[in-house]
Amino acid sequence: MSRGHAQSEQTRSEHALPGHSAAGLAAVVVGGGISGLLAARGLAKAGFGVTVLEASDAWGGCVGSHTVGGLGLDSGAESFAMRSTAVADLARDLGLGGNIVAPHPGGAWVQLPDGPQELPKTGVLGIPANPWDPEVRRSLGFAGSLRASLDRYLPTSVGSSADVTSVATLVRARMGKRVLERLVAPVVGGVHSADPGLLDVDMVAPGLRAALRKHGSLAAAVASQRAAGSGQTASKQNGTGPAKAGSAVGGLKGGMNTLVSALVAELRSQGVALVSGARVDAISRTESGWQASAAGTTYDAVRLVVALDGPAAVGLLEGALPELSALRPAAGPLVSLVTLVVDVPELDRRPRGTGILVAPQTAGIEAKALTHATAKWDWLAEEAGPGTHVLRLSYGRAEGADAPGSAAAQSVASLNDDALLDAALRDASTLLTVPIVREDVLDWDVVRWAGALPFAAVGHKQRVAEVRRICSEADGLTVVGGWLAGNGLAAVVADTSAQIDAVL
Repeated sequence: MSRGHAQSEQTRSEHALPGHSAAGLAAVVVGGGISGLLAARGLAKAGFGVTVLEASDAWGGCVGSHTVGGLGLDSGAESFAMRSTAVADLARDLGLGGNIVAPHPGGAWVQLPDGPQELPKTGVLGIPANPWDPEVRRSLGFAGSLRASLDRYLPTSVGSSADVTSVATLVRARMGKRVLERLVAPVVGGVHSADPGLLDVDMVAPGLRAALRKHGSLAAAVASQRAAGSGQTASKQNGTGPAKAGSAVGGLKGGMNTLVSALVAELRSQGVALVSGARVDAISRTESGWQASAAGTTYDAVRLVVALDGPAAVGLLEGALPELSALRPAAGPLVSLVTLVVDVPELDRRPRGTGILVAPQTAGIEAKALTHATAKWDWLAEEAGPGTHVLRLSYGRAEGADAPGSAAAQSVASLNDDALLDAALRDASTLLTVPIVREDVLDWDVVRWAGALPFAAVGHKQRVAEVRRICSEADGLTVVGGWLAGNGLAAVVADTSAQIDAVL
């Protein structure tokens, strides 16, 4: 039985001084997550001699891998949003274009206090484009759909006039409490591991409030974003009209971790020095640029890229840039991911489609989401074989002080591995309506992300702008990562590329 933190196959390079291009320019990237690797790629192509310093022994950060039950699986991100072409374009550049796949069109579900429902399609963050859609009405009831439809008649200033606002404030004002609790909270909790009352809507749904002002209602804004992006793409892939909820994403055959493997291979072929086990403990400015110290070695560079989580990035840079101290973001919540490989032939029928999100107020279930990976990805189902299934259950989210179960959500995520396995078996049995016991488990693993998920609290967009202003005024410095770009691979890939292009 597998336990603890399985790591993806990675090799440790020799500690080396930064390489130099013909122009004699050296660059150092602090952090070997997906944003750090992408930054290194852009700098290497521009002719810099690049060194990447990574504290752990694995590359890719939240885009990692582990082996469970003999299957190579993603230990973090397992899909990417299709709202932009950024990730797909990167995959093609790395020779993985032929491996881009769509999920099985079974759709996702939501577990509500009064039972499960299919998650309505054509939504953004769970916000419906049509409150009277039959799937939406089943979740909201007549009164809930009626209240949500009032959105159409409200002035556009409602929810869009404030400089900053939370997802919850916007949705409650325009569509009411029932939409917030039964549709938005489960989606936001599953995707962003946070209470919608804490999240800045302009960070987690960029452009939504602008679309509201343009189109006259929140529902119309959602419809316009879906038509322009993910929903349209998924419809073309499936050829079946509006995409099922949860299908407006893409994946890679073999897992998203293959993107990291390809990136690392390309960087090595470009001569980039990849130094693992090198935690940077100090950063300082020098007459010629920047200096980073890690594991007793100093690295000098004319260009420094800091690709860490927000608190760690500010902690390293505030000595050189004191203005950043006041802009340190809150750490993200502890998220624990339990992966089960089980022998349960009854799951061949995909009882809850590709997975199920859990409304926070649902009693008796501690997981915030379950992904039925072998039901979602046909390539994985083929590898696992009939009767063998991969289930991923996630625990932990940031909750507002008044949110029901806020303390419990974090306490469950911090349970030891064996207790989390018991919780996962209980939750999986309830959510999938199929009993699953320890004897059915072929293998399992727990991976914990302590503060790794960016937490876009209300006002975060303005703080990001100020962070970027301060860093842009420090010659030779670039700061990238999910805490600045927003959660999700699509946001990180697009933003990192844009930031590196801007300085080159």
